[in-house]
Amino acid sequence: MATFLLDEMIEILCRLSVKDLLRFKCASKHWCSLIDDPYFIKLHLSHSLKTKTNHSLILRRYEYHFFSVNYDSGETIQKLNHPLGEQKKAIKILGSCNGLLALIDDNDRIFLWNPSTRKFQVLPSTEIEISSPSICFDRSNFYGFGYDPISDDYKLVRMVQLHGNNKGYLHSEAKVYSLRSNCWRRIKDFCFYLIFAREFGFLANNALHWMVFKPPKSGKQNLVGFDLRTEEFRSLELPEFCLDKLFCYDIKAMGGFICLTATYRELDTVVVDVWIMKEYGVKESWIKLISWNEPHFIPRFPSLVAPLAFSKNGDKVLFNISYKCRNFGKWYNLRDKFVWYDLWGERVEKVEIRGIPTSFDVHFYVESLVPINGNAVMINNEMP
Repeated sequence: MATFLLDEMIEILCRLSVKDLLRFKCASKHWCSLIDDPYFIKLHLSHSLKTKTNHSLILRRYEYHFFSVNYDSGETIQKLNHPLGEQKKAIKILGSCNGLLALIDDNDRIFLWNPSTRKFQVLPSTEIEISSPSICFDRSNFYGFGYDPISDDYKLVRMVQLHGNNKGYLHSEAKVYSLRSNCWRRIKDFCFYLIFAREFGFLANNALHWMVFKPPKSGKQNLVGFDLRTEEFRSLELPEFCLDKLFCYDIKAMGGFICLTATYRELDTVVVDVWIMKEYGVKESWIKLISWNEPHFIPRFPSLVAPLAFSKNGDKVLFNISYKCRNFGKWYNLRDKFVWYDLWGERVEKVEIRGIPTSFDVHFYVESLVPINGNAVMINNEMP
């Protein structure tokens, strides 16, 4: 009977939000021990992923303000206290996975942060071991963050690339940080040229992905994946579609699938085509999920139209429409907005969220109890 009641209790607790569970931890040592148990933490996360609950968006404004919003309910946004507190220093999100965010500040310090539990940890620093040749003009860093279920380990990948004249490829270095061992190690170097606009890899099918050129001067873009288990790179083929017009594209993961979006003008209309890879690594499995045009929703050509997530019942797709300008070689957000695309009705719907900033960067996020490790600290002592 006791085991039955415990199973029933765990089933109920799995349906609660992280906010409620953290409050329950204060009720007794028994509750605290149960909720902190690694088995329960994984069970709660698995339930959230399967039922599409406890999902939200993380918005970054002015490079150092962070907010969260439940996009399905349209609730008012909530400000988050990040690891740097009130310091007005630029912070970038390197990746989001199972409730953990990888962050980097303008001093190249890297943090792992769980906004739901308010725990964070500063990662050990690691030197760039490759030396810069005298003809080197530039150096670029590329990152990716994800989870390997086989080793039960969270990994952060850093790739460094040195450039010469005409963006020629010179030298490279790849390192992986393991949360389990809390250290960096160098892995086999990569043999492709990374695209500047895609600094942060996206996670799909337990692999991190970036857009690349191979070879550098070929002009043909490819998608490369890094398997977090084997720590090997592999190429993935993009869908066969040709557009005889200028278009913007975005590629990321959505609903567990690799998703490619092309935005272009056709007469006086802005067209958005969304492709998804139904079977990972199979070129023939690319299908066009969405093709829509709504000139009254998009009064001028946007810099980026990107799908973010499916709705809880799966009948809609949430899009972020971003208008950007380029100044002194850097892109700046002018305005951002969300819209729903109804898959059955094939129409676009406005999203009204109170208190949303005018411009922001956005990342998909699932609330979780996933711990960082014993070295983690809490931002403050208040419960969320």
